[in-house]
Amino acid sequence: MTARHKALAAVIAGVLFWGFSFISVKIVVEIIPPMSLGALRFGFAIILLYIIKRKYAPEEKIRKGDILLLTGAGLTGVTAYFFFQNNAMSMISASEAAIITGAIPAMTLIAEGAERKLISLRRKQASDVQKASLYRAILPGICALISLAGVAMLAGLSLTLSGTAIGYVYMIGACFSWVSYCFLTRPLFASRSRIYIVFWQSFIGFLGFLPFAFFEASWQVPNLLVWAHVIFLGIFCSALSYLFYAMALKELGPGTASFFLNLIPVVSVIGGFFVLGERLQPLQWLGAVLVLAGVCLAMTISKKA
Repeated sequence: MTARHKALAAVIAGVLFWGFSFISVKIVVEIIPPMSLGALRFGFAIILLYIIKRKYAPEEKIRKGDILLLTGAGLTGVTAYFFFQNNAMSMISASEAAIITGAIPAMTLIAEGAERKLISLRRKQASDVQKASLYRAILPGICALISLAGVAMLAGLSLTLSGTAIGYVYMIGACFSWVSYCFLTRPLFASRSRIYIVFWQSFIGFLGFLPFAFFEASWQVPNLLVWAHVIFLGIFCSALSYLFYAMALKELGPGTASFFLNLIPVVSVIGGFFVLGERLQPLQWLGAVLVLAGVCLAMTISKKA
């Protein structure tokens, strides 16, 4: 199995866990406040990550030159992302929250396009190189539109602001946080291992939760099922999924890796069907197909690039 195939398998596994995580968060956030939940899940995550790091990269100590990027990525991709997502989940449904994550690939493409444009202007590339660069930018954009069309159909073509609008604003904030995380993480791959990056980002993100969690007092007593969801969120959706996504970022790049996030609404809606008894309309099933088609097309383009 090539490194690219391993990265594809890893990102798919991570997305499956993240898809089901929306259901778990929706259940747990009714009992445990949002930032306390974030602290708990990443508390479990860093214990596992520390064990993995001790086994596979015991010699890697945190370096002074990495602190700024690690802190930025930890606070955006962990603390800020789950501040926005967990608060959103206390206001809107799991399916609605997952569907809004479909904006992430398009936002990532816009950020990558802006980055390439700046580099092109600085280097004053030749016209043929610029045309090739434009060609590579247009095709992923088409994939993004296909996937976003599927996301819209999953939402029934109208994501109405039922309930409170602030929940949707929180999820948009989560999308921006995740795009920032991807770009802050990418430079670290040049000389650092995945476990080094994910462990320190998770540890810093965990510390970021603590001041918020300290002031949250509306706890209820969790039962065994709630604790099982918290452990699932910590071990599989935090520790392992972040490691898997880090592998995908390194091998596939932010743009292609982010396309797979469009699978999250599909997984969440299917999970909602079996766990929460939700029902899909035929148009929503068509949307799921379009989401998958956009991801598959992006994979093909990435392989040929």
